[in-house]
Amino acid sequence: MNTKYSDLINQTYYFPQEEFKLNKDNLQFHDIDLMKLVEQYGTPLKFTYLPQISKNIQKAKGYFRKAMEKNKYDGKYYYCYCTKSSHFEFIMNEAFKNDIHIETSSAFDIDIVERLIANGKINKNTFIICNGFKRDQYVTNIARLINGGYNKTIPIIDNYEELDLLQAEINGKFKIGIRIAAEEDPKFEFYTSRLGIGYKNIVPFYKKQIQDNENLELKVLHFFINTGIMDNSYYWNELVKCIKVYVALKKECPTLDSLNIGGGFPIKNSLAFDYDYQYMIDEITNQIKIACEEADVDVPHIFTEFGSYTVGESGGAIYQVLYQKQQNDREKWNMIDSSFITTLPDTWAINKRFIMLAVNRWNDTYERVLLGGLTCDSDDYYNSEQNMNAIYLPKYNKEKPLYLGFFNTGAYQETIGGFGGLHHCLIPQPKHILIDRDENGIIATEVFSEQQNAEDVLKILGYDKKVE
Repeated sequence: MNTKYSDLINQTYYFPQEEFKLNKDNLQFHDIDLMKLVEQYGTPLKFTYLPQISKNIQKAKGYFRKAMEKNKYDGKYYYCYCTKSSHFEFIMNEAFKNDIHIETSSAFDIDIVERLIANGKINKNTFIICNGFKRDQYVTNIARLINGGYNKTIPIIDNYEELDLLQAEINGKFKIGIRIAAEEDPKFEFYTSRLGIGYKNIVPFYKKQIQDNENLELKVLHFFINTGIMDNSYYWNELVKCIKVYVALKKECPTLDSLNIGGGFPIKNSLAFDYDYQYMIDEITNQIKIACEEADVDVPHIFTEFGSYTVGESGGAIYQVLYQKQQNDREKWNMIDSSFITTLPDTWAINKRFIMLAVNRWNDTYERVLLGGLTCDSDDYYNSEQNMNAIYLPKYNKEKPLYLGFFNTGAYQETIGGFGGLHHCLIPQPKHILIDRDENGIIATEVFSEQQNAEDVLKILGYDKKVE
């Protein structure tokens, strides 16, 4: 009988895959021996595989290049990195090896941009797209960039008042964009996004507040769908409405030349993941071109703001199963040496699923289990895979430690989880390592942050005086 864990994975999925394969009994990720990482650094362990960031950026650029060539599309493509997905310097340093641009969301983002400028990562040819609801410090910081000669800094107007706030601090003429308040997916509890200006109000807004203002140059129409770029009727319907607004606005505004279709490229969340990136980009560029030709207007340059797509597939976490609890005749709980709420908060907050695989013991028999975290919160668990309502892992054996990995966790988890701060039940933040590969393919690792200790936590809480 095929009762090994390896048999289960091979019967359920196409395996091995591009990033996953076996070395005897152990899992490899991009040819990295994960058990060697465990032996060297211990668990719980977070890691970032830096080369995957550049790889995904180059893939997206290639998709758009092919689509524009195929459709004879005359506009240019600009890849922006959405900083809120991960603000870490090591992420930025890798991403900016690839001739990209940047999108910001809040005031402190501009301070990061200024550090990147000082370090030579960003220059005056870099587009700095400033999204988000803008008040006080964010406006001041944007103005500082523009007044300093970074004229490709483009604040995206989110509400009617922002124009006045920006003009009060920016010297002379500057470029702007307008964000469309998209209509949300029917499953949402509200109909229209809180961000941006409604479809029907954009042309009147331009005519009333921008058209005759010599200090403003409208360049970009910004469009973003909360559920991402998906091949469904909802996305295509909203895209068509957006293009209609672009065409109508372009006829009134000759300086408008760019359409920002935001982010939302999905990333691999299961070994059964199936998404045709090239088809989607082909179809998006084709739809834009057809609409512009019918209206006799020039096609826009296309901007994207890929965040999760840029960094998501670079991240992972490894845990050890500490103990198994048989709570009734059917449910076995494998308890990990960390917490899902604190280290993978999206599994708790939005029921997100990541790729989860055993790291070792693939030739052992398997069992159905639930996974529990260390906090005393009843929601600190992970109980199903993306495409099956169960988790199967090699059978627990206290004499043979079991390790498991969660993969493609690189977007949002550190900031949502409060990196460097307090965590639920004071479960410590895991050690985080960076993994890189040189031009000869040699892998190098380094510790970015050690696991939190008691003194780190006590200092945050105000117990900063040591007991004599």
